Amino acid sequence: MRRIRRPRRRSDRRPLLRAVVAVLGAAIALVAALQLWYLGWTWYYVDHDPATTAFMERRLEQMQADRPSARLRHEWIDYDRMSPWLKRAVVAAEDARFTQHNGFDWEALGKAFEANLEADGIVRGGSTISQQLAKNLFLSPERSYLRKGQEAAITAMIELLMSKRRILELYLNVIEWGDGVFGAQAAARHYAGTGAARLDAWSAALLAARIPRPRYYSDRGVTGYLYRRASDIYGWMDQVRIP
Repeated sequence: MRRIRRPRRRSDRRPLLRAVVAVLGAAIALVAALQLWYLGWTWYYVDHDPATTAFMERRLEQMQADRPSARLRHEWIDYDRMSPWLKRAVVAAEDARFTQHNGFDWEALGKAFEANLEADGIVRGGSTISQQLAKNLFLSPERSYLRKGQEAAITAMIELLMSKRRILELYLNVIEWGDGVFGAQAAARHYAGTGAARLDAWSAALLAARIPRPRYYSDRGVTGYLYRRASDIYGWMDQVRIP
């Protein structure tokens, strides 16, 4: 008697496929919602001054972990009241083509990419003022390609919605300039004993030179390196455009 072979039952993969699609859909929806959140706040900051930023909140939390009564030093100053030397010094030091690009300096980014490949890690950013503003307002100081991708998305929003003048005004008012010292006004009072409106060219160059390592120079005098860096910035200031 011949045995009849039953056909093999094919496994039904449809439930697994539906689960994968559902997870991917949820992830896409979450990412989209996050981008809309960033876009909404970026739009708000077009004509509203931020009372705090992600960097400020993070630094305050760190300071209060050691000293609960710690407070940040921060005071807003309008763009028109800032010393033009400070604007020139910061643009010369941080982003010489600030008024010419759309938020990304591809030449600087290319050099940074090559340096990071050689070091097998992120050792150089090549960030523009717009990118630094995006990071300061919303993100963390951690270096990763995922964070850089989010930074790029926010930078595009900033450049789309804001004028260069507003971008520079926000940047000068929110970046860290010393240990718990945020913004140009607090920085000018901390280092120069005057307001940001009264800074001369050399004082502005010294302030701009401190931006990459603000906490290191917070309570130090003018080191040899800082003097040389400020001298370079001083020489570049007349070569840049400001909005």
